[in-house]
Amino acid sequence: MAQLVKLQDYVSRYQNDLKRYPTQFVRLKKIQWERMKKDWASGEEIPQWDHEELEEKTHKSFLQRILSFNRKKKEDHAEEDMDIGDKEDFLDQISEELSKQQQDEEEIQEESNAFMFQPTIFYYPQTIEELKKMYVDQLFQFQIKWASSTLREKSYVDSKYYRDSLLRAFTQRLPDSYLLFYYPIFQVKKAPVEMGILLLTPTDCFCIQVLEEEFQAVFVGDSSRFWEKKVGKIDKKVLNPLIGLNRMESIVKQIFKKNTVDLPIRKVVLSRNGYIDYPGSSYSVEFVDKRKYSDWFARLKKNHSPMKLMQFKAAQYLLNNVQTTSYHRLDLNDDDLISPEQVIEEKHS
Repeated sequence: MAQLVKLQDYVSRYQNDLKRYPTQFVRLKKIQWERMKKDWASGEEIPQWDHEELEEKTHKSFLQRILSFNRKKKEDHAEEDMDIGDKEDFLDQISEELSKQQQDEEEIQEESNAFMFQPTIFYYPQTIEELKKMYVDQLFQFQIKWASSTLREKSYVDSKYYRDSLLRAFTQRLPDSYLLFYYPIFQVKKAPVEMGILLLTPTDCFCIQVLEEEFQAVFVGDSSRFWEKKVGKIDKKVLNPLIGLNRMESIVKQIFKKNTVDLPIRKVVLSRNGYIDYPGSSYSVEFVDKRKYSDWFARLKKNHSPMKLMQFKAAQYLLNNVQTTSYHRLDLNDDDLISPEQVIEEKHS
């Protein structure tokens, strides 16, 4: 299953720690699949966990310790004077304490993630293939969760992504070593730019522009701004997908060049339910329509290379340039969270 690293402008756990989550996902996927097979074979049902409640409790526990620490510092220094010379030692003390709190949070986060995905046998599958489908469907839901929330933040997920057949195809049928950016929004010169699909394999970066409208539509293309779409006897103009594809390639190429990322970029115009007729020269672009999709996808699936350093490097620099829209899980009182400098200022004011 390809790993959903970034979905739209949603907050992603991979942005927090790209080194940890890919390997953790592969390990978690394997462990829970073996557990589910074992329980299926024994006729037992895997207990269902309330993932939202578990995350909320974990997050509240961390926040309570932070708030308690800040309140304690306020109380400790409300009754005693502090020399100016003690400021540096005091700041170091608080900095060390906050660092410890951050380490505690990371440990809680890792522990929580190990238990958040608990697949459930809703009905008794008759075959191992039925069990596998049940498992990957639940894992797909979990992937969207990882691509839209952290312990601290969440993003509102458009329900269309749960029904998106192309997103399911990429995440459920491609190798674990693939990293998927699904319609990410990049910040380019402080302006948001919505991209198509970026698929990072161990050896390549695929820029994919999807062209899917009516079933059996025929797209007649050239180098002009608009292509012609034919559906039965109806003709209509659609925007040339190469415009968005070339813009996507340009942005990715700039990020790669700036950060010395050496990963070949391949451009694809994809239409699973239609036909593409491009009589001109298609330099450096692969047109994949209904006639070629199965073979193209089969080639993608055959790459079983492990994840590579350059692939991670590419993903990290791409993540450094994306836009994120999210909200905090709990509204905090600004008066409760104070900085070390504010503690000192309050004492000497």
